Amino acid sequence: MYIKMIMEQNKNIYISYWLLLVTFLVSLMIIVGGLTRLTDSGLSITRWDLISGILPPFTLKNWEKSFLLYQQIPEFKLLNSSMSLDEFKKIYWWEYSHRLLGRFIGIVYIIPLLYLSFKNSLPKKTLLTLYIILALILIQGVVGWYMVKSGLTERTDVSHYRLALHLFLAFAIYILLLWNYLKYHKQQTLCINNRLLLYITFFFMFCLIIQICVGALVSGLNAGQIYQTWPLMNQSYFPDDSNIKDLLSFKIFETPSIVQFIHRNIAYFIILLFSFISVIVYKNDDFFYLRTNILYVFVFLLFQIFFGILTIISGAQIVFASMHQIGSIFLITASLILVFKNSKIN
Repeated sequence: MYIKMIMEQNKNIYISYWLLLVTFLVSLMIIVGGLTRLTDSGLSITRWDLISGILPPFTLKNWEKSFLLYQQIPEFKLLNSSMSLDEFKKIYWWEYSHRLLGRFIGIVYIIPLLYLSFKNSLPKKTLLTLYIILALILIQGVVGWYMVKSGLTERTDVSHYRLALHLFLAFAIYILLLWNYLKYHKQQTLCINNRLLLYITFFFMFCLIIQICVGALVSGLNAGQIYQTWPLMNQSYFPDDSNIKDLLSFKIFETPSIVQFIHRNIAYFIILLFSFISVIVYKNDDFFYLRTNILYVFVFLLFQIFFGILTIISGAQIVFASMHQIGSIFLITASLILVFKNSKIN
């Protein structure tokens, strides 16, 4: 009985390590994807060659062939017509790295999952969850190509809606992986009796996800490069190139200045909501075990605010914009752990 218990614990440790590795790789994928976007590299590979695309061009002839394909799309014709082959290689390597990492994640996830399924090492409920994650990973690959495809014919950039969907799926996969890792890493958790705090922390996570999706719209519309002032947008709270009535129209997600306005104000709401959560936790001694987690969320929230402001006033400089996106991963991680500690895990 004792030996069986030890074997079960060792199995859970290995599963948690595997989930942690895939979670880390997905976070790295989000970072590389963000840099691919920020360097305008996302349309450099114009074909979706799932197998043959594993290998990059090795010869000058193959490089010229890839460059020729890129020269046929609007982005090159209208924006980058003076680009040299060496300049093309720089953006190609960003997109290639992004796609290669995606394939690697698929392999690292699928092979252990099939092994665990064959060995009947997991409860059916857990196995179902892990296969849902697998389905999302596969769908993410298709959505990634669906996004790229939107910029290959008539546009000089990808659809900002598809970009937001692509980023949302990435974070959904990350959250599900991290949640399952936490379940295996720590089997026993405290369970609160205060349903209000439980619901509010879930709502806080929901607001963060919405903010990340709106941030993707900002990136897709290059909205971070306008109104490079804070806290006002030039000299007014609402952008002066738009009408407040547009907030109730279909233009709401089509106008860059309005999207930036929405992104700013969701951030203000998140700060207020977090302040409310902090007051609940620090005023109630029953929640003493959450105070360290609250501090982590506070630090990463400040990090996000700081680099968000720098991104705005710098006109979305790559370094600041990338740090802003990295901060969102840290903030989601700390917030999810906070939610996890408020949840009863069966």
